Formats: sequence, C-alpha cells, structure tokens
Amino acid sequence: MKVLVAVKRVLDYNVKIRVKADHSDVDLSNVKMAMNPFCEIAVEEAVRLKERGIASEVIAVSVGPKAAQEQLRTALALGTDRAIHVETDVPVESLAAAKVLARVVEAEQPGLVILGKQAIDSDNNQVGQMLAALAGLPQGTFASEVKISGDEGEGKVQVTREIDGGLQTVELSLPAIVTTDLRLNEPRYAKLPDIMKAKKKPLDIKTPADLGLEITSGVTLLKVEPPAERQAGIQVGSVDELLDQLKHEAKVI
Repeated sequence: MKVLVAVKRVLDYNVKIRVKADHSDVDLSNVKMAMNPFCEIAVEEAVRLKERGIASEVIAVSVGPKAAQEQLRTALALGTDRAIHVETDVPVESLAAAKVLARVVEAEQPGLVILGKQAIDSDNNQVGQMLAALAGLPQGTFASEVKISGDEGEGKVQVTREIDGGLQTVELSLPAIVTTDLRLNEPRYAKLPDIMKAKKKPLDIKTPADLGLEITSGVTLLKVEPPAERQAGIQVGSVDELLDQLKHEAKVI
C-alpha cells in the first residue's frame, strides 16, 4: 500500500514570534523554520506503517516556496521514500492546498493519506477535511490511534478520535484520509547517516500549473498585532487572603 503524507513549513515552535514594526505581518527574517509538529507526527505514523510491512512506499508532499524543500529533505531523512514539492511563492490558503493535494492524490493513487490535523501558524484545521471532500474519500480526523486491516482495495482503517466527550472509534474503507493528533505517536529524530542518505532520495519538483491549477489568494491581511501582555500573578499566604483578593482586587465574588 502506498501512503502519502503532507508536510508544511512553519515557524519553529520554539521561536518567539515578532510582529513587524508596521504591523503588516509576522517578522520571518532570520528566524528558524521547521516542519509543522503535527506533520512530524504524520510522517512518523507513515514510516511506522512501512516498518510494520503495511505500507510499501511512503511519499512526502509539500506545497509552498522553494525553501520548503528543506522540510521535505527532513521527511526523507525520517524514512519517507521520495518527495513531491509543488512550488509556489503565492501564499497558500487551506482550500488551495487541498486542491493541490487532491491532484497529487489523483496522480499517485495512495491507499492512505496522512496529514497533521492543523498547522501551528494558522491553526485552521481545514486541509484534511477539504481534501477528503475534494477527493471523495472517507476521513478520520484527530487520530490518537490508527489500526489497518485487510488488503489494499478491501482494507479497513480504524481511527480512534479524540473528541470533547472522550474517544470515538470510526472504521473507514481504504483509501482514506487521516489527520493526526498529538497523542498518536512520538516522532523520532533524524540520524546523521539518514540525513546524508536523504540527499540522494528523489525529490520531484512541480508547479501548480503542472497539475492544472492556478493558486491565487482570496484573503487580504489587514493588520497583525501581538497578544496583550498578561500581568504577573501573585501568591497568597492563606485562604482568607485569597478570598480578600478575589473580593476587593479581582472583584469576582
């Protein structure tokens, strides 16, 4: 079974975000970029499926600027077999990303597509669901456990989903779309020998035009502001003092 896994280039989660002086956007100059953490979980799950003999090939795909090839090389170092980069300098919104991935799915015909449930830059949580709708495939979102049974074409995937009320398990016919949650697995670190081997693995570069698409932005960014700074809390010495603070300072009781 072929597994397709999507990855996105985002600002490293350890970096403190700075807003430009003119409030036009987030300042990305001279800051570390990395693979979206939820995408790392998706890559790890796909590689584990291959290690268990369930997946025969794992393909990483990314949509974005040329620099996104760095994250694809990371995915190759982590164990994917080849990569596809759909290169564009136009800001890629959720629907555009889903349309590109739908064309890649149509061309590659994977048995399973795994995506992170959301990207930490926009937090939209939309691409997996949109891709399922465009490709006409069943979807299992917010996966904390994935079990695959049966042969390709007749196989099933059981997805345990994290929902507000607890856990929900759904069974999907393959091919299917799965989006990953935090507790699905713990991603591995790329080893130096694997990083060197990744340089020789195939990375196919395409454009949206090659897929019969044109990416345009339908959203205008008006202004970006940092969140309001929170005041430091205080430590009280007794319950009576706490009640006094809540009553006279916070005025919540």
